[in-house]
Amino acid sequence: MTAQPVREDAVPEPTAGRRLIDKVFKARELAVAGVLVVMLLATEVSNTEFLSEQGVKDLLLNATILVLVATGQAVVVLTRNVDLSVGSVLGISAFAAGNYLQGGGSSLIAVVYAVVIGAVFGVLNGALVSLGKVPALVVTLGTLYVVRGIDSIWVGSEQIVAADLPNGFVDFGHDGLWVVPYLALLALAVLLCVGYYLRSFRSGREMYALGSSPEAATLAGIPVRKRIMTAYILCGALAGLAGALYLARFGNVDSGTGNGYELTVVSAVVVGGVAFTGGSGTVYGAALGALLLTSINSVLPAIGVSSVWVTAINGVLLLLAIAVDRILALRVAAVLRKQAAQMRSARHA
Repeated sequence: MTAQPVREDAVPEPTAGRRLIDKVFKARELAVAGVLVVMLLATEVSNTEFLSEQGVKDLLLNATILVLVATGQAVVVLTRNVDLSVGSVLGISAFAAGNYLQGGGSSLIAVVYAVVIGAVFGVLNGALVSLGKVPALVVTLGTLYVVRGIDSIWVGSEQIVAADLPNGFVDFGHDGLWVVPYLALLALAVLLCVGYYLRSFRSGREMYALGSSPEAATLAGIPVRKRIMTAYILCGALAGLAGALYLARFGNVDSGTGNGYELTVVSAVVVGGVAFTGGSGTVYGAALGALLLTSINSVLPAIGVSSVWVTAINGVLLLLAIAVDRILALRVAAVLRKQAAQMRSARHA
């Protein structure tokens, strides 16, 4: 008799507690989707041009960049960490791609160049957090300023505009299939790939285990440092890709590009149901959160409300999301304790 080989990417059967948590956060994502749909329909009633063909295209274009960065950020947050440098990485990657294209370079190579730059900064963040065991908040706050400083020195007063870029690259940032821009299709493909990886591969599921309990993950033999490094590299690479697409979308990059963007990204992730304490949520929820926040930017002007309220509304949504996370965590913990007590009683009966 020979033992059956074990697939490297096999995923253990989820426990009852894990299934309960999954159901709770799926309901959370459905709630975010419901709020988004109601908000858009109510705005359409108030302004019948809001969901026109161009209006829908603009909504998707506005969300694309944030969806990409939020996807990478969600993976890091799942491991109970955070990356505050994504805005700076986006900015320097966008300028690097534009600077390369100004010299007559290939559009595809420019995108790869931006992704590689983002991944390099991801390696730096991941090494400091996983190997140096420095708190992620401190590390990424430091690299935020380091990258921003490098960007400011490199860019200076220079500005890249659409006229400096190849026509095909700029067209890709605006064209699409009917109302769906090419950028949105690319972001969707990335989102589905990352979501499938987290759900279907052992290394992806280990991200959740690590975020749920780093100590238990270590005892279970999960390569904690490797998983944290992977999360940060993925986050950096997606921030770099977002930088290249930002350049294609807006055709304008300077030393201030991406400044303050990290706060919007974190808000989108948390509003989308990814628990800031790690271990719960999905990248799909983060994408919904990103779509909700960017839609608010379009909804307010459409109904005649000053855009200065956008920041305040985003802050309120973030506080509500954190409060809901805490309430759900307490309720799930109570249910799990009850189930454990019932199992112990059944064994002693």
